[in-house]
Amino acid sequence: MISRVRLYAAGMAPPTILPTDLPTDLAADLRRRYDRATAAIEPPLAILDLDALHANAADLVRRAGGKPIRVASKSVRCRAVLERVLALDGFSGILAFTLPEALWLAGHGFTDIVVAYPTADRRAIAALAADPVAAREITLMVDDVAHLDLIESAVRDLRPRHELRLCLDVDAGYLAFGGLLRAGALRSPVREPAQAAELARAIAARPGMRLVGLMAYEAQIAGVGDRVGGPYGQVLRWVQRRSQRELALRRAAVVRAVRRHAELEFVNGGGTGSVEKTAQEEAVTEIAAGSGLFHPRLFDFYRSFRGRPAALFALPVVRRPGPEVVTVLGGGYIASGPPGADRLPQPYLPGGLRYSRNEGAGEVQTPLLGRAARDLAVGDRVWFRHAKAGELCERFDVLHLVEGDRLVGEAPTYRGEGRAFL
Repeated sequence: MISRVRLYAAGMAPPTILPTDLPTDLAADLRRRYDRATAAIEPPLAILDLDALHANAADLVRRAGGKPIRVASKSVRCRAVLERVLALDGFSGILAFTLPEALWLAGHGFTDIVVAYPTADRRAIAALAADPVAAREITLMVDDVAHLDLIESAVRDLRPRHELRLCLDVDAGYLAFGGLLRAGALRSPVREPAQAAELARAIAARPGMRLVGLMAYEAQIAGVGDRVGGPYGQVLRWVQRRSQRELALRRAAVVRAVRRHAELEFVNGGGTGSVEKTAQEEAVTEIAAGSGLFHPRLFDFYRSFRGRPAALFALPVVRRPGPEVVTVLGGGYIASGPPGADRLPQPYLPGGLRYSRNEGAGEVQTPLLGRAARDLAVGDRVWFRHAKAGELCERFDVLHLVEGDRLVGEAPTYRGEGRAFL
């Protein structure tokens, strides 16, 4: 059992993938709508179902219970979609993934941007400190005095230079059995209130730096679905319950300790999978979420909410190797994380298709097996869902915007704007 727990603690997905095939009539209707809306566009192509996007956004706001949601840009990677979501009630600010991305977004008028991960990009740090607007709107993440030293080295000779806003990242992982079990992402070395207070004091002593925020991301709750059966699922839910209770107490203690040395503007926590849980904590002032807007494949496995797949991609059938086999062009859009079947895109429409064990999702072609292949002809489309949200946009220049069975516009992705930040 400990070995299973260690796999989970390292972020492995559940060992059993649950089926999520739609009812036949609903699947057929969706497929007709998407085919009709994009009939004039040659696949491969990606779409964003705006009805599903807005339904997902409304559900996130409901789950947040009045606390603002900071949009995780890595789960979107499309400026136009970020603008659309931030115009909705309940959403405020961006959680960016790199400093160059944050600088680019600030240059396009976005405000209140927190960079979710520490940066070692000295050139970007210098550009931030030299720009009064960017310095006002962007907050850097730190969890080590080494980050402070690197920031100072990047701006030491800069004149004039503007004060830099900092956020302290705190480890939200769960430890049990004397450290034999660890659940959660390996992120910050700062865990206990005393450690956080010590770093807050160190920041306060550095001219040109100001601590304005605190973040603690509970990946073992927000990023791991609990709709899993068997002994694994029982252990998983036990760990998540214990972790939630432990973190609520520790996060509140960390916030109290840090507030003795800094006036915090925000305390950020959670993710799509934990919105309603994290929002219950008084110490948390805002929730981070992004994947729930697109509702990719990995987010089918949560008991507390149901989203609507909003971002999909279509590949054309280019071969028919057998009566129950079709081959589509491309398809090897594997999601990041520990290798496993759960990182593959899901053949979604028509339902009932599966991968060949020998080939999986291929670089230039992907065979698909199943009875549904009988009714597919060369030139037809198969619709897929990516396992993770924003990574889909690294494969396509444009998201075609669909409402009902109509194409209503298009939105260039980061890639479509010539930007690749990782």
